[in-house]
Amino acid sequence: MKKPSIPLGLVFSQSGPYAMMAGEMLKSAWMAIDEVNQSHEFDFTFAAHLRDPGGVVAAYHDACADLIRQEQVEHIVGCYTSASRKQVIPIVERTERLLWHPARYEGFESSDNVIYVGAAPNHNVVPLVRHMLDHISSDVFCIGSNYVWTWETNRVIREIVTSAGGRILAERLLELGETAVDHIVREIIDRKPPVVFNTLVGESSYAFVRALHEATTRARLTIPMLSCSLCEPELKLIGPAASVGCITSSAYFESIDRPQNRAFVARWRARHGTDSNPSVDGQSTYVCVMLLARAIRRAGTTDVAAVRRAAANHRYESPQGPVWVDPDNNHCFLTPRLARSVPGCQFEIFWEAEAPERPDPYLSNLDLATIGMRPEKSNDTMPKRANHLRVVK
Repeated sequence: MKKPSIPLGLVFSQSGPYAMMAGEMLKSAWMAIDEVNQSHEFDFTFAAHLRDPGGVVAAYHDACADLIRQEQVEHIVGCYTSASRKQVIPIVERTERLLWHPARYEGFESSDNVIYVGAAPNHNVVPLVRHMLDHISSDVFCIGSNYVWTWETNRVIREIVTSAGGRILAERLLELGETAVDHIVREIIDRKPPVVFNTLVGESSYAFVRALHEATTRARLTIPMLSCSLCEPELKLIGPAASVGCITSSAYFESIDRPQNRAFVARWRARHGTDSNPSVDGQSTYVCVMLLARAIRRAGTTDVAAVRRAAANHRYESPQGPVWVDPDNNHCFLTPRLARSVPGCQFEIFWEAEAPERPDPYLSNLDLATIGMRPEKSNDTMPKRANHLRVVK
């Protein structure tokens, strides 16, 4: 007996400055859809309809409008950058659809019509800044792409670092896709900051990491670089020498040692080749489709309100670990991890949380007194008073 088919929208750019990462996410979406369609656990199949905005931010709105109008989709999986997600939110809210967003992001957002499966700032930014303050330096040079991901991430970094008595030595921005990085690399070599925090995206980040590695090697300098976004496929694009030594915060690394991940990586390589590596955002896209399929099965319908209720608090043993949706804000419980990139374009995990952490997209539960509080530099006996992060209005 043929199973009923449910239309599912996919929105991933296959060209533009972050096409590689969106391509990895699409590969994971197809993999999860095929597994759902072949599984006896589900009494339905997904009929996927892909739209490619080509990396043009304004095109994401039209892509989703077309999926809703032409294909009658109620659920959409996609968007890599926060700029694209913010283009989509008005139309999914107006039409009562649900966007399943896989990518980690900067936080300070919560929509009834978005399920946020990627990491929130308490999962990615806060653990990395905490590590920086405890083990590297409280003075940091920031470089990033000129859009909301970097703006909000830098604001959080500044709030934490200055509360701990540290300094933001500089904030330098590049347009998305810009690869002319030499002027910023020269400034870094001249100023010799103790650490660089990199929130560049796509081709801009690859060019910067390569140029910084060449410059620091010539100058015989060691300057640690931190990132909340670099992943295994991107290390390959950067190259074997420059990609080693980056400290990264993420909920997923290919090297996670648990049965569900070993099985996931084996299926990935059987499908995409033995030299292929899953990424954090790709794995998260896989989790999006699986959470959606389970929610539809539990709800017995594709109705958005019913699926949202069915998704809440439903625990899924994903490759990265247990994941479930917090009904208070539609973000997911995830396990934060820190790792260092090593030869072979892999990450060696050196810290992970003891259990999945509740999402805190507005950092309303963050107590700065627990993060790297430092004495006043001019008075070692008088710590600064902790301030709570402020919500941008």
